[in-house]
Order: sequence, then structure tokens, then C-alpha cells
Amino acid sequence: MRASRVLRTAGLVILTAGAVVALGALVARDQMARHRRDLFSSRALQRLAALGYLAGVGASVEAVHLLRDFVAWEPNGLLRSRARQILERMERQLGRGAATECAG
Repeated sequence: MRASRVLRTAGLVILTAGAVVALGALVARDQMARHRRDLFSSRALQRLAALGYLAGVGASVEAVHLLRDFVAWEPNGLLRSRARQILERMERQLGRGAATECAG
């Protein structure tokens, strides 16, 4: 009787944790899509906020491609410069990760 209660509780905890992870993934994907859209907004402040978000997300191949497109498109020199800084940092991080994978 006690063992079945423990198993039921453990199952509920695992199910709840899985639901939280799935919800978190959906929210993260939605945020990325929103900021990707804002990156090419007509408003410079929204573009700056989107750059800040991308800088904090971390390096990914998708983010690097997105920033390359943005640097080529951006008319504002200050935002283009900021995007280049973020892009170069991400490329260094991805390059370091690739070198580690090759060495490992």
C-alpha cells in the first residue's frame, strides 16, 4: 500500500516536471520568434531590445545566421556595430565549441 503511494507520487512529480519543461520550451520558442520579428522592426528601440535579448540567449548557429542578415540589413550604424560585436562573440563561442568537439 505504501509502495504504491510512493510510486504514484513519483509519477505525478515526473509528469509535472515534464509539463513544466514542455511549457518552458514553448515559451522560449515564442520569445525567440517575437524577438526575431522585432529585430527587423521599423523602430530602432525595438531592434535594440531584440539585440539585447539575442546577446543574452547565447550562441547558436541560428542566431549567427540571423545576426549576419541583420548586419547586412541594418541602416543605423550604432545598431549595426552592436550587432557585429554580438555576432563576433557568438562566432568565437561556436568556434571554441567546435574545436573542443574535434579534440574530444
